[in-house]
Amino acid sequence: MDSKRAWTVWGVGVFAYLIAVTQRTSFGVVGLEATARFSASASALSAFTVIQLLVYAGLQIPVGVLVDRFGPRVMIATGAALMTVGQIQLAAATSVPGGVVGRIFVGAGDAMTFISVIRLIPAWFPSRRVPLLTQLTGQLGQFGQLISIAPFALVLHAWGWSPAFLGLAGLGLVACVLSTAALRNAPEMSGPAVELAGIKETAEDLARAWQQPGTRLGMWSHFATQFAGNVFVMTWGYPFLVSGQGLDPTEASVLLSLFVVVGIICGPLLGGWVGRHPMRRSTMVLAVTFAITAAWLSVILYPGPAPLWLLVVLVLILALGGPASMIGFDFARTFNPSRRIGTATGIVNVGGFIAALITMYVVGLILDLLKNSGFSGGNLYSLDSFRIALSFQFIVLAIGVGAVIGMRNQVRRRMALAGETVPPLRQALADNARRRAQYRSELRAGRLAGRDTAGRDTAGKHDGGPAGQD
Repeated sequence: MDSKRAWTVWGVGVFAYLIAVTQRTSFGVVGLEATARFSASASALSAFTVIQLLVYAGLQIPVGVLVDRFGPRVMIATGAALMTVGQIQLAAATSVPGGVVGRIFVGAGDAMTFISVIRLIPAWFPSRRVPLLTQLTGQLGQFGQLISIAPFALVLHAWGWSPAFLGLAGLGLVACVLSTAALRNAPEMSGPAVELAGIKETAEDLARAWQQPGTRLGMWSHFATQFAGNVFVMTWGYPFLVSGQGLDPTEASVLLSLFVVVGIICGPLLGGWVGRHPMRRSTMVLAVTFAITAAWLSVILYPGPAPLWLLVVLVLILALGGPASMIGFDFARTFNPSRRIGTATGIVNVGGFIAALITMYVVGLILDLLKNSGFSGGNLYSLDSFRIALSFQFIVLAIGVGAVIGMRNQVRRRMALAGETVPPLRQALADNARRRAQYRSELRAGRLAGRDTAGRDTAGKHDGGPAGQD
């Protein structure tokens, strides 16, 4: 554990996840081309991503069971192979049904990847490294969005539909070969084989994970924070920016790239804040959700096309949703025993994707209804049509906020029964400031009393007394 080989295994796993994210988000920049290639309506176009995410969300819990039985190596390699097949199918497709079949394969392969890579980490690294590596895995994988936004979009516009998707299939094949060759489920060690849980035990663990309010708090946290960013990046952001707001494709691509970069930078920062304030995780979830709501309200209510600076603010705030959604997995980890963490993680991961697929489809349906009614002269992607359609997000955001508050109250009631209370926010901040001031004061006093640079009480050592406490 924690060897060069462990880091190699983790690196290959992260690469496989990065490629999975590339495959997942590739359809977000082909909306206009797909409309022309398939002669698709807005609702038909949204069906590509909706069905893909439906497959992804529906397989989360079964994949958690399968990875326990067959190990991450088989699941990651199989997922990469399925995504390769899906992109080859999409490269050849000329109709909506043919394209949807391709996205089904992509969704199934994508579903096998993240949970399997996360499962590798505790097998190869000591527990102290697991939280940081989990956060890094999620954030480094988001570089895959940059591949789909920049190189993939350039190939698409330069050489056309089929070469672009065949290129993605090639990346999937590379991930499959590397995973098969380099990944191992765990370090080789002697000892009795671990007995796999049976169907009855698996069902009981699933039921207990769901009955734990902390698991459901994680799911609703994921629901509230993640979906708006996914809707923007994976389906409607590019058409909204280009056709609705009047940006040129290059500007739209830069904004989508900014979304990815901000999420990668903010992820560790948000994770550090959560580590210092574990009792305020749900507060951060609600703060990010309210910020997303305010940003969309500002853009939608702005008279005429929004200025570029306001669109940048929107993208910056939407980008916080991805790192904030990782708080949901932290709830799953801290409120469940280790044997149920995989199952609880699968439950949490369903939340944001269910919200995203519902929103994507309803937005497309509203756009079609407005076009057929003659609204905005029958222009499918007019700014006014987008304003009405994207307002559906506020309903989903309200549901998420209400559910987070309700589940938080249940969790805190259980904590109170166990004798653990959550202090008011003002008191918590004041206590934290007081502890920091006391630590700095003690540190200065310790140095004056003869502490060395490592914080040890050298004076105590010299006179035979006990060593000082840091």
